[in-house]
Amino acid sequence: MTTASANGIAIGYDDLGPRTCAVPLLLVHGHPFDRSMWRPQLQAAAAAGHRVIAPDLRGYGESTVVPGSTPFPVFATDLAALLDGLGIGEVALGGLSMGGQIVMEFQRLFPGRVRGLLLADTAAEPETADGRAWRRAMADRLLREGMAPYADEVLTKMVAPRTVETMPDVATHVRLMMGGTPPEGAAAALRGRAERPDYRPVLAGVTVPTLVVVGADDEFTPVEDARTLHRLVAGSRLRVVEGAAHMPNLERPAEFNAAMLEFLDEVAAASTARRSGPPAGAAGAGAGAAGATG
Repeated sequence: MTTASANGIAIGYDDLGPRTCAVPLLLVHGHPFDRSMWRPQLQAAAAAGHRVIAPDLRGYGESTVVPGSTPFPVFATDLAALLDGLGIGEVALGGLSMGGQIVMEFQRLFPGRVRGLLLADTAAEPETADGRAWRRAMADRLLREGMAPYADEVLTKMVAPRTVETMPDVATHVRLMMGGTPPEGAAAALRGRAERPDYRPVLAGVTVPTLVVVGADDEFTPVEDARTLHRLVAGSRLRVVEGAAHMPNLERPAEFNAAMLEFLDEVAAASTARRSGPPAGAAGAGAGAAGATG
């Protein structure tokens, strides 16, 4: 167990791979999961020579539970504080579902620190009025009933029914993550998520390498949501993972990891080109010119 004190809370995290990596990858889990959802990606990225960090968001896993409401800017500043504590300036950011939206919030707040985006099974649109009401009601329900009933209801949407049948270890892992999440943390995230803004203008301004991934059978964020992200970010790549629902990183890890490693190679190449380009004082340097310390 590795923890760090950041932004006034304790954050549990994994940190694998060489410290000499110029642009580490930070992976942000979704709701209601924890950092263990990224195990296949941590292993694959580190084995390929990349530094990769996966934290537990506040309210989840081994991080501090803060009841009430956790807006997305709080999650994003937690991640920035963790990176500061690790001495990391610039990163590639990856997130799934709510984690992808937190990645977009990080991009909004700290664009100069972002050298690549991996957006998996997520959407950029703001929450609707109906969605806000549903999330607030669900927050109350989780506090009242605990996580188990909800976990049972959504398991075959988080992972495809065929995954439950053919990959029982994956289904069990997903079920245990959901059931083990503190209700207070999950409820606080739901209340914060209900207030999320429109991230489409943020993505329209992104110029770093971007990979969009989605499970072909995802009911929460369907393929069309991923196509919208792909259209918003000029030059982005889209990968639709067949045979997967909302968690292709666990359901089809080989395919997800192959796309992720291609993305990281693209980020590394772009970083090398940037370092060998015009000096920092040249036109257009600005906030994105901070040097990598990872």
